[in-house]
Amino acid sequence: MKVEFLGTGTSQGVPIIACKCEVCNSVDPKDKRLRTSILISHNNQHLVVDCGPDFRAQMLRCGIERLDGILFTHAHRDHMAGLDDIRGFNFAMKKPIDVYCEKRVENAIRREFFYAFEEPKYPGVPEMNLHQISLEPFSLIELPIIPIQVMHHKLPVLGFRLNDFVYITDANKIEPKELEKIKGCKVLVLNALRKEHHISHFTLDEAIAMVNVIQPEVAYFTHISHQLGIHKEVENELPNHIHLAYDGLTLQF
Repeated sequence: MKVEFLGTGTSQGVPIIACKCEVCNSVDPKDKRLRTSILISHNNQHLVVDCGPDFRAQMLRCGIERLDGILFTHAHRDHMAGLDDIRGFNFAMKKPIDVYCEKRVENAIRREFFYAFEEPKYPGVPEMNLHQISLEPFSLIELPIIPIQVMHHKLPVLGFRLNDFVYITDANKIEPKELEKIKGCKVLVLNALRKEHHISHFTLDEAIAMVNVIQPEVAYFTHISHQLGIHKEVENELPNHIHLAYDGLTLQF
């Protein structure tokens, strides 16, 4: 199994006008963060977890020629807005893309991308097969997946465990019973938005504390906001077994 970080950033705290701060002026490619997503590859099959507004650019950069599924954590726009761009894969593969999500996410997809489901079908709309998932384990691309429910303020969001790899984004609380699904993992990916308190995301210190509870061999922080600072400086503040993820980082299992 290979995991590639397609994006490690977020819309939170990112200026939409010209900015002269150190993050914007950084020449370090590790400070150039697209919206948070990962690509999981196994036996020549490819699964994307979330497809935000940068999905098209991420797919062009990683260069895959087929997409075997999209797995959603939740329905916020920064994790879902790129779904329209699956039409390129529809054209190349000549079939719909399998999409896996909870019922509330399916409802959001049908609402936001209503034109994909209208009849008669308009030529060229994104084509997808929607599959509902729950907290029950399932398998995709020949990999066992254990859903983990975390809280994003008051919104339940899914994280996922694939063997010894755990991926969690958009969380600020994990209940004890869900923590039990995570413990024993070797690699943990967790969100760490910024250093200041946030209503729905772990801060850097809170994410470090959660890593200390879970005790993986190594942890990577993602969903990094503009406000956290430049990669090199924050990386130097972290314990040896904890790192900031960056776009293009690849892990092999």
